[in-house]
Amino acid sequence: MKSDQLLRAILPDVLIDNFDVVSFEKTETRFDIWLDEKKVQMREDKKNASIISHGFGEYRTIRDFPIRGRATYLHVRKRKWLDKDSGEIFSYEWELSEYDETRLNSEFVAFLKEGD
Repeated sequence: MKSDQLLRAILPDVLIDNFDVVSFEKTETRFDIWLDEKKVQMREDKKNASIISHGFGEYRTIRDFPIRGRATYLHVRKRKWLDKDSGEIFSYEWELSEYDETRLNSEFVAFLKEGD
């Protein structure tokens, strides 16, 4: 089994498709998973050379369902983008209608939908 398959069994697909796991920590009482948004531009921005990656926002911690009796915390941060022409810094909002039937909690959905 590939690690990607295991992650898909544990975490929502929207995370695995759009975020990289950058760190993982296990203690007696909890799992902590750190995820950073992948460096992938939206289709309409790929053709615009003035839009470049501009670091990350702060980590937001979201409590997910327990795994093997341990509390699970997802530490997620979205990538920031800079439009060099306008000076605007922004983050992408995620369309989540296809995930309505999943276990995404309202806090996580709000995080993915928020822009800067």
